[in-house]
Amino acid sequence: MRSDANIAGPMTDPVPGPRTESAGEDVSRETLPPMDDTPMGRAAQLAVEALGRAGEGLPRPAQTRIMVVANQKGGVGKTTTTVNLAASLALHGARVLVIDLDPQGNASTALGIDHHADVPSIYDVLVDSRPLSEVVQPVRDVEGLFCAPATIDLAGAEIELVSMVARESRLQRAIQAYEQPLDYVLIDCPPSLGLLSVNALVAGAEVLIPIQCEYYALEGLGQLLKNVDLVRGHLNPALHVSTILLTMYDGRTRLASQVAEEVRSHFGQEVLRTSIPRSVRISEAPSYGQTVITYDPGSSGALSYIEAAREIAFRGVAVHYEPQHHGRVGHQNNQHSMAEELQ
Repeated sequence: MRSDANIAGPMTDPVPGPRTESAGEDVSRETLPPMDDTPMGRAAQLAVEALGRAGEGLPRPAQTRIMVVANQKGGVGKTTTTVNLAASLALHGARVLVIDLDPQGNASTALGIDHHADVPSIYDVLVDSRPLSEVVQPVRDVEGLFCAPATIDLAGAEIELVSMVARESRLQRAIQAYEQPLDYVLIDCPPSLGLLSVNALVAGAEVLIPIQCEYYALEGLGQLLKNVDLVRGHLNPALHVSTILLTMYDGRTRLASQVAEEVRSHFGQEVLRTSIPRSVRISEAPSYGQTVITYDPGSSGALSYIEAAREIAFRGVAVHYEPQHHGRVGHQNNQHSMAEELQ
């Protein structure tokens, strides 16, 4: 567990911009509005409160929580959600591993992890049975955060896995053999429902689905939920959708409110109270090899992800977390029928 100083260190001066002290000397401080009455003041106050809570730490799960971040629709904030929740949890003192299963490697980029073709990656783990510990890299800016990167080689893994024995459970076995203690494993899935995503669903126990607050938000989710049911029935009885996170929320539009209401009525308690707003800072951060949590910790996007991470952590304590049962009976017998149904 890190000290408060280590947690707060990189997050000082959270709100950029002019300070009150820069006002001319002829301006009386009594004529300035109270800090809480200005947008920047409110942002500063929220940042201080959020960062203060970060220093408090969060309850650690009794065992590793393996969360699969999935949605076959592109552009819903899946990778952004994965890396920023991971960074938020790590800043609260947790040990977090991000597994990048997307051949585009966007999660690796956002975490500042080198992932050119010659770098040991999750491809080597899945296809060549390389130990996960040999490909995991620490994230430079966030203590306690690690990443198993993806390289372009992963694009061919779907085809190479087809002929392999126990092809759906190769990631599960790699995680089980990983000896370093972890509180959370977050798996960033590709925007498809092929063998890479199935490997993630077999390895995890919880599914986190980011849903953008835009038109057709729920389109295509039926197939994802069907695949979750298939994997639960054939390969992983512990799998369940535990978390729905609303992303790209724009409070100025009626559409965002309507979509949020529809999602909450459809999924109920699985939807986090916190939603993630549209934010330029969130979009900018990956180009600097950072999460928004380190890039601009006082921004609305960073504060929202910190709050979402708190919700996830406390939900894990409140809800009994069912562990996976290793070596299930009938595992091999179910693989063929599973593959057929996923076609």
